[in-house]
Amino acid sequence: MKESEFKPVKLYIGTIFRENSVLEEVLEKLKERYGKIQTQSDRFQFTQTDYYVREMGTPLFRQFFVFKELISPELMADIKIDTNRLEELFTEKYKSSGRVINLDPGIIMAGSMIVATAKNFSHRIPLKKGIYAHLEYMFTKKVVKELPWTYLDFRSEEYKKFFLKIRKEYLLELKEKGYK
Repeated sequence: MKESEFKPVKLYIGTIFRENSVLEEVLEKLKERYGKIQTQSDRFQFTQTDYYVREMGTPLFRQFFVFKELISPELMADIKIDTNRLEELFTEKYKSSGRVINLDPGIIMAGSMIVATAKNFSHRIPLKKGIYAHLEYMFTKKVVKELPWTYLDFRSEEYKKFFLKIRKEYLLELKEKGYK
Protein backbone atom coordinates (compact mmCIF):
# COMPACT_ATOMS: atom_id res chain seq x y z
CA MET A 1 0.00 0.00 0.00
CA LYS A 2 1.35 3.41 -0.87
CA GLU A 3 1.79 6.30 1.53
CA SER A 4 -0.82 9.02 1.68
CA GLU A 5 -1.49 12.26 3.50
CA PHE A 6 -3.70 12.32 6.56
CA LYS A 7 -7.00 14.15 6.34
CA PRO A 8 -6.83 17.44 8.18
CA VAL A 9 -8.31 17.50 11.68
CA LYS A 10 -9.97 19.98 13.99
CA LEU A 11 -7.76 21.42 16.74
CA TYR A 12 -9.21 22.19 20.14
CA ILE A 13 -7.55 23.23 23.37
CA GLY A 14 -9.05 22.47 26.75
CA THR A 15 -8.22 24.87 29.56
CA ILE A 16 -8.38 24.53 33.33
CA PHE A 17 -7.98 27.82 35.20
CA ARG A 18 -9.05 29.95 38.15
CA GLU A 19 -8.67 33.53 36.95
CA ASN A 20 -10.51 34.95 33.92
CA SER A 21 -7.71 37.46 33.35
CA VAL A 22 -5.15 34.66 32.95
CA LEU A 23 -7.43 32.83 30.52
CA GLU A 24 -7.89 35.96 28.41
CA GLU A 25 -4.14 36.56 28.20
CA VAL A 26 -3.46 32.95 27.26
CA LEU A 27 -6.19 33.00 24.62
CA GLU A 28 -4.47 35.92 22.91
CA LYS A 29 -1.25 33.89 22.72
CA LEU A 30 -3.13 30.84 21.42
CA LYS A 31 -4.84 32.90 18.70
CA GLU A 32 -1.46 34.32 17.63
CA ARG A 33 -0.18 30.75 17.23
CA TYR A 34 -3.21 28.81 15.96
CA GLY A 35 -5.51 31.38 14.41
CA LYS A 36 -9.09 32.35 14.95
CA ILE A 37 -11.26 30.55 17.49
CA GLN A 38 -14.28 29.13 15.71
CA THR A 39 -16.30 28.23 18.77
CA GLN A 40 -16.01 27.68 22.48
CA SER A 41 -17.79 25.61 25.06
CA ASP A 42 -19.67 26.86 28.05
CA ARG A 43 -17.54 27.37 31.14
CA PHE A 44 -17.83 24.36 33.44
CA GLN A 45 -16.97 24.01 37.12
CA PHE A 46 -14.08 21.56 37.32
CA THR A 47 -14.98 19.43 40.33
CA GLN A 48 -14.75 15.82 39.10
CA THR A 49 -11.24 15.40 40.51
CA ASP A 50 -8.99 17.28 42.92
CA TYR A 51 -5.89 16.46 40.84
CA TYR A 52 -5.10 20.15 40.16
CA VAL A 53 -6.33 21.69 43.43
CA ARG A 54 -3.02 21.54 45.31
CA GLU A 55 -1.18 23.15 42.44
CA MET A 56 -3.81 25.61 41.19
CA GLY A 57 -6.23 26.21 44.08
CA THR A 58 -10.00 26.53 43.85
CA PRO A 59 -12.46 27.14 42.36
CA LEU A 60 -11.34 25.72 39.03
CA PHE A 61 -13.09 26.04 35.70
CA ARG A 62 -12.85 24.09 32.42
CA GLN A 63 -13.51 25.56 29.00
CA PHE A 64 -12.77 24.30 25.48
CA PHE A 65 -11.76 26.40 22.48
CA VAL A 66 -12.01 25.09 18.93
CA PHE A 67 -9.87 26.67 16.23
CA LYS A 68 -11.16 27.53 12.78
CA GLU A 69 -8.32 26.22 10.63
CA LEU A 70 -7.99 22.51 10.04
CA ILE A 71 -4.50 21.16 10.77
CA SER A 72 -2.43 18.07 10.09
CA PRO A 73 -2.73 15.54 12.94
CA GLU A 74 1.06 15.26 12.75
CA LEU A 75 1.28 18.66 14.51
CA MET A 76 -0.40 17.51 17.73
CA ALA A 77 2.84 16.71 19.62
CA ASP A 78 4.41 20.04 18.63
CA ILE A 79 1.31 21.88 19.79
CA LYS A 80 1.42 20.09 23.16
CA ILE A 81 5.10 21.00 23.56
CA ASP A 82 4.21 24.62 22.76
CA THR A 83 1.28 24.71 25.20
CA ASN A 84 3.48 23.21 27.93
CA ARG A 85 5.90 26.11 27.36
CA LEU A 86 3.01 28.58 27.54
CA GLU A 87 1.95 27.10 30.88
CA GLU A 88 5.51 27.60 32.16
CA LEU A 89 5.66 31.14 30.79
CA PHE A 90 2.49 32.14 32.63
CA THR A 91 3.57 30.37 35.83
CA GLU A 92 6.74 32.50 35.77
CA LYS A 93 4.87 35.67 34.79
CA TYR A 94 2.55 35.36 37.79
CA LYS A 95 5.38 34.17 40.08
CA SER A 96 3.28 31.19 41.06
CA SER A 97 4.55 28.03 42.74
CA GLY A 98 2.23 26.03 40.48
CA ARG A 99 0.55 26.43 37.13
CA VAL A 100 -1.97 29.22 36.73
CA ILE A 101 -3.51 27.49 33.70
CA ASN A 102 -3.54 23.97 32.31
CA LEU A 103 -3.66 23.58 28.52
CA ASP A 104 -4.72 20.31 26.90
CA PRO A 105 -4.61 20.40 23.10
CA GLY A 106 -6.32 17.69 21.13
CA ILE A 107 -7.78 16.82 17.78
CA ILE A 108 -11.15 15.74 16.51
CA MET A 109 -11.30 13.31 13.61
CA ALA A 110 -14.27 11.58 11.98
CA GLY A 111 -14.13 8.55 14.27
CA SER A 112 -12.33 9.75 17.38
CA MET A 113 -11.14 12.50 19.66
CA ILE A 114 -7.55 12.47 20.94
CA VAL A 115 -5.89 14.50 23.68
CA ALA A 116 -2.13 15.13 23.75
CA THR A 117 -0.48 14.40 27.10
CA ALA A 118 2.96 14.17 28.64
CA LYS A 119 1.87 11.36 30.96
CA ASN A 120 2.51 7.79 29.81
CA PHE A 121 0.13 4.91 30.52
CA SER A 122 -0.35 1.54 28.88
CA HIS A 123 -3.13 2.72 26.56
CA ARG A 124 -1.28 5.79 25.26
CA ILE A 125 0.69 5.96 22.04
CA PRO A 126 4.08 7.73 22.00
CA LEU A 127 4.34 10.53 19.44
CA LYS A 128 7.63 12.34 20.09
CA LYS A 129 9.68 14.11 22.77
CA GLY A 130 7.70 12.66 25.68
CA ILE A 131 4.28 13.45 24.20
CA TYR A 132 1.62 10.75 23.94
CA ALA A 133 -1.74 10.42 22.22
CA HIS A 134 -4.61 9.64 24.59
CA LEU A 135 -7.75 8.35 22.83
CA GLU A 136 -10.56 10.06 24.74
CA TYR A 137 -13.68 9.27 22.70
CA MET A 138 -14.74 7.21 19.73
CA PHE A 139 -17.61 8.52 17.61
CA THR A 140 -20.39 6.68 15.85
CA LYS A 141 -22.93 8.48 13.68
CA LYS A 142 -24.78 10.03 16.62
CA VAL A 143 -23.07 8.74 19.76
CA VAL A 144 -19.95 9.53 21.74
CA LYS A 145 -18.45 6.31 23.06
CA GLU A 146 -16.48 6.49 26.31
CA LEU A 147 -13.53 4.24 26.93
CA PRO A 148 -12.40 2.67 30.22
CA TRP A 149 -9.77 5.43 30.59
CA THR A 150 -11.95 8.38 29.56
CA TYR A 151 -11.27 11.22 32.01
CA LEU A 152 -14.01 11.71 34.62
CA ASP A 153 -15.01 15.17 33.45
CA PHE A 154 -15.19 13.99 29.83
CA ARG A 155 -17.91 11.53 30.89
CA SER A 156 -20.37 14.41 31.38
CA GLU A 157 -23.25 14.73 28.95
CA GLU A 158 -22.46 18.44 28.43
CA TYR A 159 -18.98 17.65 27.14
CA LYS A 160 -20.24 14.84 24.92
CA LYS A 161 -22.95 17.06 23.45
CA PHE A 162 -20.39 19.82 22.75
CA PHE A 163 -17.87 17.50 21.08
CA LEU A 164 -20.53 15.70 19.04
CA LYS A 165 -21.60 19.11 17.69
CA ILE A 166 -17.98 19.98 16.85
CA ARG A 167 -17.52 16.63 15.10
CA LYS A 168 -20.66 17.25 13.01
CA GLU A 169 -19.37 20.70 11.97
CA TYR A 170 -15.95 19.21 11.21
CA LEU A 171 -17.47 16.55 8.93
CA LEU A 172 -19.32 19.28 7.02
CA GLU A 173 -16.07 21.25 6.65
CA LEU A 174 -14.32 18.17 5.25
CA LYS A 175 -17.14 17.65 2.75
CA GLU A 176 -17.01 21.30 1.68
CA LYS A 177 -13.26 20.96 1.09
CA GLY A 178 -13.76 17.87 -1.07
CA TYR A 179 -12.68 15.13 1.36
CA LYS A 180 -14.62 11.89 1.40
